[in-house]
Amino acid sequence: MAKFDVITFDCYGTLIDWKSGIRAAFAAAGLDGDASLRMYHEIEPIVEREKYRSYREVLRETASRIAPRVNTNFLADSLPSWKPFPDTNPALERLRRGGIRLGILSNVDDDLIAETRKHFTVDFDLVITAQQVRSYKPAHAHFLTARQRIGDARWLHAAQSNLHDIAPANQLGIPNAWINRHGEKGGLEPTYEFRDLTALADAMTPSEAPVQSDRAL
Repeated sequence: MAKFDVITFDCYGTLIDWKSGIRAAFAAAGLDGDASLRMYHEIEPIVEREKYRSYREVLRETASRIAPRVNTNFLADSLPSWKPFPDTNPALERLRRGGIRLGILSNVDDDLIAETRKHFTVDFDLVITAQQVRSYKPAHAHFLTARQRIGDARWLHAAQSNLHDIAPANQLGIPNAWINRHGEKGGLEPTYEFRDLTALADAMTPSEAPVQSDRAL
């Protein structure tokens, strides 16, 4: 595997288990969590494409179309409680110890990502949000802004979503790693493919044995 100076990550779905968070939020509101999650998958991209809204508004509008009789603030209010996948923090710590700079490119607001960052045991050198670039991936603004800020450093983008991340990275010629957490059969050809972040860290820091984080979340 090539050497990289910087790895940027999609956040929700790659670092954070957003499916469990959304399912639990709808269930807590008295709705069918699994059915609501399936509807969320369909409706949220439509809401994002309609016009630029803050992500808090995207969550509110998406929830209102799924459950029009429910106070739809609940979904955005739940986001700060969404937890990292078990492999996230140990892998990020290994990458950081390996001298790799880390970043996040996320379809979210600044205040929401600030709350999510409290779950991580490392800091990030670069954080680019939809609020900053006024658009949502798979539009290119996140990636173009990251390219400007990263400069000539060797850069890899890692993400779970083919649609939101791997496709635009391919279009822009950005080396990418598909974190295929769900064993999907993708129609795209990522630069690299890994089952999870542990496998990515193994490839990037082969001389270091995996180390588990002892920080309680």
